[in-house]
Amino acid sequence: MEFEHIPVLLNEVLDGLAIRPDGIYVDGTVGGAGHSREIASRLGEQGLLIGLDRDPDAVAVATERLAGYHAKVIHCNYSEMREVLDEMGIQSVDGILLDLGVSSHQLDEAERGFSYHADAPLDMRMSQVGISAKDIVNDWDLQELTRILRDYGEEKFANKIASRIVSARNSAPIETTGQLADLIRDAVPQKYRRDKNPCKKSFQAIRIAVNDEFGHLQKGLASAFDCLKSGGRMAVITFHSLEDRIVKQQFATWCTGCTCPPDFPQCVCGKKPRARLVVRKPVTAGEAELAENRRSHSAKLRLIERS
Repeated sequence: MEFEHIPVLLNEVLDGLAIRPDGIYVDGTVGGAGHSREIASRLGEQGLLIGLDRDPDAVAVATERLAGYHAKVIHCNYSEMREVLDEMGIQSVDGILLDLGVSSHQLDEAERGFSYHADAPLDMRMSQVGISAKDIVNDWDLQELTRILRDYGEEKFANKIASRIVSARNSAPIETTGQLADLIRDAVPQKYRRDKNPCKKSFQAIRIAVNDEFGHLQKGLASAFDCLKSGGRMAVITFHSLEDRIVKQQFATWCTGCTCPPDFPQCVCGKKPRARLVVRKPVTAGEAELAENRRSHSAKLRLIERS
């Protein structure tokens, strides 16, 4: 199986996690094992890399690529990290990586239905089970379609696109990515079509809804933080503003201490920060990586260390 994967912000992740040879690390989105293999290569006999992924294709490839390392790959969503570690008898770990969003493999495999560049069955399921993009596009009502296009894709023509979809499916089901892409293009003004590909935001929004990405992210961040030992670090790579905002706000909550009103003479809440930011601003790719890896252009890395 072809599974090309150039790990984004690799050196920054390795430096940020401050890997110890005897440490236990979790890659919650193991994908093609690009980050995982580099982490595992730095571990000694007492160390362990645990790779998780909801995509069975990724699990198969990562298992093969991590053979010979002190590593174990498990088929599950990273939001289930606490349960997985409990089953393994591991109370806490030294570092966690979450590389969010859709993988290069998922985009490149046309039959997976993630890309608007090729005509394929509407799918977009990372886990390859559950509701598909075809289900959402053909079954969800106008209000819900408008909501996800607006809230998950930040699409300003959300209502027009959703209305065009509903009108088209009344005649016949929308079966393919090509059909959906054509409907989106027809729904937006011509000027907008000239400036950029109008399908990107809508396809992103539907993919997020299919995979409940924000729900899993919120649960997954909490689960991952619970798994970190004192001094352990979490690295999260995001690829669009909505998921980055969720990570930023959650990190800020963990790093906030006293919440008493500023006019109180002394703290009465007793709240202490549970973590500290390793870097105050997100880390982005340098010029060399930007030139070599187009996926790095929108990547932001945030790092936190548990107190």
